[in-house]
Amino acid sequence: MKKISPLLLSLLSGLLLVCAWPDAGFSPLIFIAWVPLLVLANKEENRIRFFLFALLSMFIWNAGTTWWIWNSTAPGAVGAIIANSFLMAIPLWGFHTFKTKYGNRIGLFSLVALWLTFEYVHLSWQLSWPWLTLGNVFAKHTDWIQWYEFTGVSGGSLWVLLANIMLFSVANSSKTSRIPTIAAAISVLIFPVFLSFLVHPNKAEVSATTNVIIVQPNIDPYSEKFDVASTEGQIQKLINLSEKNIDVNTRLVLWPETALPVPVWQDQFQQSVQYQPVFDFVNRHPDITLQTGIETRKNYGTEKATKTARKNELEGIYYDAFNAAVVIKAGEPVAFYNKSKLVPGVETLPDFLLWLGPIFEKFGGTAGGYGHDKEAVAFKVKGNPYITAPIICYESIYGEYITNYVQKGANLLTIMTNDGWWANTPGHKQHLDYAKIRAVETRKWIARSANTGISAVIDNNGDILETRPWDTAAAIKFAIPAVEGETFFVRNGALIFGLALFATIVLLAYHFIMILKKRFIGNKV
Repeated sequence: MKKISPLLLSLLSGLLLVCAWPDAGFSPLIFIAWVPLLVLANKEENRIRFFLFALLSMFIWNAGTTWWIWNSTAPGAVGAIIANSFLMAIPLWGFHTFKTKYGNRIGLFSLVALWLTFEYVHLSWQLSWPWLTLGNVFAKHTDWIQWYEFTGVSGGSLWVLLANIMLFSVANSSKTSRIPTIAAAISVLIFPVFLSFLVHPNKAEVSATTNVIIVQPNIDPYSEKFDVASTEGQIQKLINLSEKNIDVNTRLVLWPETALPVPVWQDQFQQSVQYQPVFDFVNRHPDITLQTGIETRKNYGTEKATKTARKNELEGIYYDAFNAAVVIKAGEPVAFYNKSKLVPGVETLPDFLLWLGPIFEKFGGTAGGYGHDKEAVAFKVKGNPYITAPIICYESIYGEYITNYVQKGANLLTIMTNDGWWANTPGHKQHLDYAKIRAVETRKWIARSANTGISAVIDNNGDILETRPWDTAAAIKFAIPAVEGETFFVRNGALIFGLALFATIVLLAYHFIMILKKRFIGNKV
């Protein structure tokens, strides 16, 4: 690759990353996708030029894997792709800086530390978009990553970086060191797969005596779902699909995100006229618990109780709107969970843009998007063996956040989503594949209800056992076991990300000290 121009190296790295990503289907390419960038770092001494070439690689990766956001929001897609590409290029620029100043070994070490720190930060700040966390690349190959129950996706990201570094080292090794370097590279590539084989649980017979009904109503989110005039028909469709499958062993019925689309005050939900058919359905089946997505509101009166509260000028009150989940069972109180991990730009605004709130409100908009709960909630309903984790759409890509549901006692992960915004593109397929990783990390079964598909049952090995195809109205009835216990990852979180953050702090501190030393001590010599 030494004779290849910097531009071609940049293009090659971006294209390899795209081809490796689900749903392209060439996952092994991820182990060489970073090698062109490492070669480029050796060829290009100018930091600004390297940053621009790295930015091009990251742009190709982002555009080639998440272009489908365009179907939901064209401005949002452009903004997300450009912003994420820029953010990804920053740790690469840092790697180039450390490599240039302190040599190849510290440079390569900094690449691992800085990139993993970036992924960690990108999981937790207000512009969070961890869709392209490197460890997600193995979502179609959960048999390779059964050890995620110890590390989460951070382990996969580390594996990818180390494998690329080792293969790059092979290409640059001398004749005397080539054989041991090749042996080390092969070990890095193979050992995680071997470890996965060792920790892979035996495939057990399903012994559950109770079943779950997962409903996929297939309601168009653009033309029908939020049309108030069609709400009655939507609810009846959900009820019909459910009742065709309910039997004496059914204990949980799962409907998708915003299956109940007309906003309702949470404290008045049980009195709402439009949703009385839902309560009638539940009362006809007293042994079942219904869990469904719902649009709700909470009234704060004349005080702006939260940053996200919006004002109703006609009534003079402040309120929050929620993308929520609710559980309903005959004779039991209803319980709500308000989606916590909100989609940046679409469902929430970062604090530094909240100053635009008054402008948005004048045009009927919102100062801060949806309200949200501060932590996860597990739904435990009397008489139901399933303690469910009400995971709403985008939340399912946050592995460490999902562990909070399990820590609160959840023995079944229930994902409610509406991927119809993206149409029939790789977006909804990638989203389904990422759910498989959550099953491995927590060793919990997953019931996934997707409005337009793909709904699925996923076992605790990350294997999809049953699905319903895209753009089809259907339901799944499956005897799902309630699995107790916590994995190492659930108990301890992403330790690798924590170690990377510590290493980054040490590197930056060292770099800062060297700058001060050169400025104040060097000038005196």
